[in-house]
Amino acid sequence: MLSLISTLGGLLISGLPKLLEFFQNKADQKHELALAKIQTERELALAAQGFAAQQRIEEIRTEQVMMQSEAQMTEAALKHDEKVLEKASRWVANYIGTVRPTVTYIFVIELVLINMFLCYYLYANPGMVDSIDDVLKYADIIFSPDEMAMLGGIIGFWFGSRNWAKK
Repeated sequence: MLSLISTLGGLLISGLPKLLEFFQNKADQKHELALAKIQTERELALAAQGFAAQQRIEEIRTEQVMMQSEAQMTEAALKHDEKVLEKASRWVANYIGTVRPTVTYIFVIELVLINMFLCYYLYANPGMVDSIDDVLKYADIIFSPDEMAMLGGIIGFWFGSRNWAKK
């Protein structure tokens, strides 16, 4: 009898969140409907006065200001780099230009060499691999999530666009 009551109680309690969610959704929908009505009335009033396009004009101005400020920051950073490089020796200027490609080459070559070694080692020691799961286990040990994140960031920098923005 006790197990029947506890089963019934568990069943009723498990439905409680759905019941509460139903009432919450009903209240949310009522609130959203009221907000939509107010917004529609406001837009109609503004359209009657000729201000319908004003909001879009303000959005365009905001985007322009953001683009100008980003361009100004980039330009200031480039000017700063130019000033620093004017005082530096030619060797330092050349080295600064090769840092990012060198880091990229190091990571990509490292991954290729590790993959080649892993394949050779597993081929030379056939007793270590019984299934593809063993290969994946060894690969997970060698390629940590941090290293993959760094490589993904580097490749994203070189092959992705830095100017994409979420709209």
